[in-house]
Amino acid sequence: MTDAHCHVCRGEGRRFICDPAGSVPGPGDVVFRGWHPWFLDGYDADALRAALAGDPALGVGEIGLDRLRSREIPERMRAAFEGQLAIAAEFARPVVLHGAKCWGQVAAACRQYAGRIPAFLFHGFSRSGGLIPEIEAMNGFISVGPALLNDHAVNYRELAASVPEGMLLVESDATADSASSLPSVDEVAARLAALRGMSAEGMASVLEANADRFAQSLRR
Repeated sequence: MTDAHCHVCRGEGRRFICDPAGSVPGPGDVVFRGWHPWFLDGYDADALRAALAGDPALGVGEIGLDRLRSREIPERMRAAFEGQLAIAAEFARPVVLHGAKCWGQVAAACRQYAGRIPAFLFHGFSRSGGLIPEIEAMNGFISVGPALLNDHAVNYRELAASVPEGMLLVESDATADSASSLPSVDEVAARLAALRGMSAEGMASVLEANADRFAQSLRR
């Protein structure tokens, strides 16, 4: 099973890894480089361009906007996000997106790059379904994670059950600190299958086909 968003290598069969910390990606893994909105010290647009120019299999991420730590989005954060989107479009690379409490603004910023950025992964998307048609229209994917295993996360589970099948991916969001305590993406996929009234095997087939399509956006 493909882990569609993580930061370290665990036991999954394939990983989409953002800025791997101390991990060596394996065969089939897809690596993304970028500046997360929480960690913008040292942001260097030229360094990102150089990395993409040197590796045609490199995506851009995790990038985006965030309102968890501040009610207002700092101008520095917005400028870094918009700059990285422009670079991804320049090199026609897929992106992994972060949008805690501001998914609408993230989607709006991405809209102008539809077609120039080949695919968008809305990682950990947790907004109501109103944005889903817009995300789908720009070849967007939505990855859902371990919160599905929380029986109290009613709204999140309802959202996961309503996302169009062809957009779905599963993720762990594993970091160096959390990797050992998080469930496997197989467990997440099994719960997703149950929520959608599918067999575990059928859900796994759908998720892998979607992961293949997202990975292939690097080879257009």
